Order: sequence, then C-alpha cells, then structure tokens
Amino acid sequence: MTKIENMSEATARIEAALYSAGRPLKFEDIIRASGTESRTKTQELLESIMKKTKNAFKALEVVILPDGSYVMQLKPEYSSTVKRYASKPVLPNATLKTLSYIAYMQPISSKQLVETRGSGVYSHLKELRQLDYISHQNVGRLKIYSTTEKFQKYFGIQGDVEDLKQRLFSKIRKTASRTNPMQKIVTEIN
Repeated sequence: MTKIENMSEATARIEAALYSAGRPLKFEDIIRASGTESRTKTQELLESIMKKTKNAFKALEVVILPDGSYVMQLKPEYSSTVKRYASKPVLPNATLKTLSYIAYMQPISSKQLVETRGSGVYSHLKELRQLDYISHQNVGRLKIYSTTEKFQKYFGIQGDVEDLKQRLFSKIRKTASRTNPMQKIVTEIN
C-alpha cells in the first residue's frame, strides 16, 4: 500500500471511530483507531477531518472539548430540528427528569430523591449509574448522588456544579413564560 493509501485508510478509520463512538474520544483512542501510532500524523489527520467536516456539512461538526477529547456531533442549533426524527431518546423522560433533579440539587440523598420522585427512582438511578452519568458516596446508610464528568461532557456542560445550577436556574427563570422542555421538567419535578 502507498503512503497516500495508508493516510486515506487512517483518515477513514478516524472518521469511523468518531462517528460510531457516540461520545467524546481521547486523543490516545483516536491514535489507536487510526492505526498510525503517530501523534503527529494523527493530529494532522484530525485537523484535516475537522476542516473537511466544517466545509462539507452544515449541521455536523468535529470539536475539541475542554478536556482535550474529540467528538463528532450535531451542532446545538439543530437539536430541536431533529428531535422528532431521532430513533430513540437517550433516556426515558422519567429518568431524564430524575437526572435533571440530581444535577440541580446535587449532592442529594437517595431518601430525598425517593420523597420527591417516587420509588421508581431506584430504576432510574441504576440506569444512570450504568451510563456513568451519576456517582454516589455512602454516608452512613444513605447514598449521596451527584453528576459525573461524563454527564458534563455528554451534555456539553462546562464549569463547576455551582455554575451549572446557576445556569439552569437562570434558564428556567428566562423561559418561565414560554413552553420549554427544561421548564416542564423542573415544573414537574417540583
């Protein structure tokens, strides 16, 4: 195989990894996917893919996240457009409501969650732990839940927990007069 064919294959492998992962990939993962074993070559290929994606697609992008990982994603402004075409939501509404409540109230105990969300919260917690969106600490007999770094990466949240709470609260206040999915979730939670 010629050098050009090798680079073409490496590019295709990186594209395939970014497309199929459905999550941010660390640079080391992308190097492995490329098969080049070269940081420099992989970086060059990634930059080329990012430029091609930007020029060829209007709704898709490959971006570098603050932690240095890469993700192929739908541009945020197109999320509402494709919502009805998506084959399956990432999380059922009830589980998403539990997750948003944890994100807003964290750290929060399982007891508080059950009192607010009902006994169905146990299955939500199990699913959210399996997805690594939440973690818990044992404090005596209670479990105290909070969101994880993976939750922040997946939902594109930057900053600390207090910043997240402020932004959620601010967004809810601004959209109180409009029908907004997040407003509905928080209203139903409370």
